[in-house]
Order: sequence, then C-alpha cells, then structure tokens
Amino acid sequence: MSPDGFAPWQQRLYEQAAAAVDAGRLGHALLLCGPAGLGKRAVIEALAQYVLCEARADGRACGRCRSCELFATRTQRDPVETRPDGSLAQPDGHSAHPDLIFVGYEWRLKPSPPRMRTEIVIEQMRQLSERLEVSATFSSRVAVVEPADAVNYSAWNAILKTLEEPLPGRYLWLVTASPARLPATIRSRCQRLEMRLPPRAEALAWLQARGHAQAAAGEALDAARGHPGLAASWLEGDGLALRKEVAADLAAIGGGRADPLEVAQRWGADERGEERLRHAAEHAVGEAASGLTDPARLHKLAEWFDRANRARELLRSTVRADLVMADLLLGWRDLARSTKT
Repeated sequence: MSPDGFAPWQQRLYEQAAAAVDAGRLGHALLLCGPAGLGKRAVIEALAQYVLCEARADGRACGRCRSCELFATRTQRDPVETRPDGSLAQPDGHSAHPDLIFVGYEWRLKPSPPRMRTEIVIEQMRQLSERLEVSATFSSRVAVVEPADAVNYSAWNAILKTLEEPLPGRYLWLVTASPARLPATIRSRCQRLEMRLPPRAEALAWLQARGHAQAAAGEALDAARGHPGLAASWLEGDGLALRKEVAADLAAIGGGRADPLEVAQRWGADERGEERLRHAAEHAVGEAASGLTDPARLHKLAEWFDRANRARELLRSTVRADLVMADLLLGWRDLARSTKT
C-alpha cells in the first residue's frame, strides 16, 4: 500500500518514522505495536520501501528505481503459507527484493507429513541472523518479523546477538499486537513505535469516506469500541448481525431460555467460532461498562472475558470447538445464576 492510500492514523505514524529515517534517528531494531486490524503491516512495508529506495525524497519512495521495482514484485510460496486462523501469513506475498526479508509462519516440511507451523522457530531466526550478516545487494537490508509474538523463546535467543551488535545498514523490525508477549530483553533493545486507535470523529469520517452511512458507521464503531478497522470489517460483511445474534444467545442463556450445550453446538458448527467468541468477550465488556456497581459481578465478568479470549486461542488448536464453546457457555450460565441470588 502506498502512503497516499493510508488512513489518517497510518499516515501519521508513517510520516513520523520516515522523518526519523531522514534525520538518522531510526534505530536498527524497531518494535511496531498496536491493536490488530489498524494496518501496521502496510505501514512497515511502506517504510521498508522508503529505506530501500535509491531515489527517495519528501517522505516517499520513488516507485521507479530498480529497488522499488523489485520491492513491488510479489509471489506467494507453494504451498501457500497461512496463519493459525487461516489467513495469509504474507498478505501480499514475499518480495523479489534481495534485501527485504519477511519472517512469519512457515511450513514444517520434515518430518512428513508437512504442516504449517504455529510459531516462529529457532531455525527461522538463525537463518535470519545469517542473512543479516551478508552484504546487502543494494545499500541496506530490512527484515520484518510478523507477528513477533509468535517467535518462541529459543528463537529469540538466536537473534539476540544481532540485536546487540547490528551491522551498518541492517534493520530488524518486529510487528505485533501483543508486545507484552515479547521477552523484556527483546523489547528493551528496540525503538518503539505505537499505532493507537484514532479519535472517534476521525474514525467515523474514514468509515463514511468508504461509503458507509453515518448511522451504521457510528453503530459499528461504538460496537467495536472505537476500532475503525474492526468496524469496517463488520460493515462490509454481516459482523454486526452476528454480534447481535451472539448477544441474543448470551441473554437467552443467562435468562434460562436456552440450553448452553445446544448453543455451543451451533457456535462450533462453522468456521466463525473465533469471531463469535470475540463478540462474546466484547459483550462481557459491555455488561461490565453498563453502569453495574456490584464488585462481585464485575470481577466475574472480567474473569469470563479472560476465559473467552483464552477459548479463542484454543480454537486454533486441535481441541473440538463445541467442547470449548460448551465449557465457556456453561460458565456464562453459572455467572448469570450466581449474580441473581
């Protein structure tokens, strides 16, 4: 994505980072963090193109030099690399640029049968460290690790020396929505850039510029707690309808009008289980923020919110979805019962 097509919050962060490049203040190790779905990957790729461009000027890569041409040439590997949730590990593919390295989820080819890894492992980071030591084809070399929170502990140890003793013109950039999951030894060695949720008026204007009616955009933005990317995805699909369905199911369970096990079977019967659990977790937040003053209930809602988010992670494993849902929804029923007595 070109900076010209950025959302306002992406544009601000990109310009801040590009200015740091021009002033020689951009550290070799960068940690870009912020909520998922705000466009961090697009910003970091645009910044990488800017650093690698042979004729950059005024905060923009030229788009015409040999470096930019190679940067824009993309291919997906065969077989295609995917994240645990099924989305593409490299959304726009790997670049043909010899000095641009993308590290993410990869296939484990041995032992047979091949399968997608669920973390970034030590072999990948060792290879990355070796590639960063080799002379760049152009003037600089940039490596992007995303999502950085998928790197396991041993793999971090393999890259620590690279962080501590960088070579000139080498950049290692980490992208994550969960910086707290990175070891303190890694975070402390990185320059931090943070992408934050934009002001509501700015987010609402952005949604309307994408063709969404003001009322619908406002409803989606409020439901997404100010997250414009999430609101947009709901507006462009049936996310709001699914959110209302989840809220109705939870209300029915809490009121004794629905069987948690039957709802769990329905929630786990398709590929939208994780999306339902996200709506469920947000519903618990809404309950807690709706003016309730009972400390015991607030505490139980907070605990259930944490359980819902852990259940989302379980759905990415081999555990049966309906069993994960059943345990969570039985807990919701018990929560409702305990706060009525």
